[in-house]
Amino acid sequence: MAQRLTINGDVFELYLSEHQIQERVRELAYQINNDYVGKVPIFIGVLNGAFIFLADLIREITVDCEIDFFKLSSYGDAKISSGQVRLLKDLNCQVKGRDIIVVEDIIDSGLSISYIKQLIEREHPASLRIVSLLLKKGLPKIDFTIDYVGFEIPPDFVIGYGLDYAQKVRNLRQIYKLVPQSTEQ
Repeated sequence: MAQRLTINGDVFELYLSEHQIQERVRELAYQINNDYVGKVPIFIGVLNGAFIFLADLIREITVDCEIDFFKLSSYGDAKISSGQVRLLKDLNCQVKGRDIIVVEDIIDSGLSISYIKQLIEREHPASLRIVSLLLKKGLPKIDFTIDYVGFEIPPDFVIGYGLDYAQKVRNLRQIYKLVPQSTEQ
């Protein structure tokens, strides 16, 4: 496992190891399993970033469940959100009267998760909870709680484990954070 990576001229250092991530995924699944005994929730992954987290999480889920996906765009190839959220793929499932668990890879500005929450609530689910592997401290401008959080992280740019850099490096098993470039000359 590399401690540092250079991608597109930017240097990234290891932030969360594969072991740390997998241990936390198991802990989150344990909480969800306990909360949904006797229920059949629909896990809704937010593509593309959450697919790896959702795949690992769902393998640890012991209650009956279903899976569906949203696909949104708010970043393009940039390191920061464009501020515009577009729905690229809608759900195939019926949400009304169902227990919904939205699965996100990261919540930073809160723009995408707010958009998703509004879309789902319009369909009148029985319940709606949100699980995010990463939550950037102090950044989300949301007025609701994220029910299950894997890790609270500083507002650094991170890649790996589903998180991309210009659509690449999602396949890394670890999470790396951007090392600020030195201003010394």
